[in-house]
Amino acid sequence: MVKYILKNTIKTKDVFVIYNSFAYVYDNLTLDIDYPGWADFIEKIIHKNKKEASMVLELGCGTGSFGIEMSKRGYEMICLDLSSDMLDRAAEKAAEEGADILFLNQDMSSFELYGTVDVIVCLLDSFNYLIKPAQVQRMFRLVHNYLNPGGLFIFDVNTPYKFENILSNNIFYEVDDDIAYIWENEYNPKTRKARFDLTFFVRDGQLYRRFDETHFERAYDEGEIMQFINQSGLKFISVYDHLTLRKPSLKSERNFYVCRKD
Repeated sequence: MVKYILKNTIKTKDVFVIYNSFAYVYDNLTLDIDYPGWADFIEKIIHKNKKEASMVLELGCGTGSFGIEMSKRGYEMICLDLSSDMLDRAAEKAAEEGADILFLNQDMSSFELYGTVDVIVCLLDSFNYLIKPAQVQRMFRLVHNYLNPGGLFIFDVNTPYKFENILSNNIFYEVDDDIAYIWENEYNPKTRKARFDLTFFVRDGQLYRRFDETHFERAYDEGEIMQFINQSGLKFISVYDHLTLRKPSLKSERNFYVCRKD
C-alpha cells in the first residue's frame, strides 16, 4: 500500500488526479537520468561512511523515481515534496512498482516527521530551489534534529560555475513527437539567482497543448555551504564531483556534500 499524507491526513491513493503541467511532463524530461546509477552512488557513500542504514528520507522527491529505486533495494523510504501534483504522480508510480513508500506533502525547509531516520538526501537541484539562505538554515536545523546519531545528510548542488557558464542567459530547446519545449534562462551574478522560463507543447490528440512554467534557483558557493553545515551542528565529511568519489574541480557543474550527525 502506498501511503500519502496531505495536510496531516493519511490517504490511500486508489484514484489519481490529472497532474499539473510540470508534473505531467517531468518524467519525459528526465529520461536521461540514470536513477539506478544515482542510487548506486548514494549507496556507495552510505557504505563508505555508515555501516548500517535502513530508513531514508528524501527531500524534494519530485515524481519519486529515486525513492522507488531505493525502496527496491530494501530501504524504508520517506519521500517529501511541496508539490501535491508531483506526489500524485510519485504515488501512482510507486503503486505500479509495488514500492512501499510514505509520501509527505511538506516544504523541505519546514518539514515535520514522527521520528528520526538514518540518512537524509536532497538531490537533483532541490537544494538550489531554496532561494533564501534562511530557508537553507531552517532545513539544516531540521535535518540535524531528525537524523539518528551517526546519520548522514547527502545533498547535491548546481555550482556557481554551472550557473555562470552553462545555464547563464542561454536558451535551450528540444523537439520530440509528443513533447517540445523552450527553456530560457536569466541569471543575475550579483544576487546569484536564476529564473527559468519554460514553455511546453504537449501532444493532445491531433493538436498540441501549450503551457508555461517559471522556476527559480539560487547558486551557493562552497563557503556558504560550509557555513550552513557548521551552524547546524552537523560535521562535514567530504565533497565529491558529480557521481564520483573524486574531489570537485573549478569547472565541476554538480557537487555532492556529505555530512554526519555525531
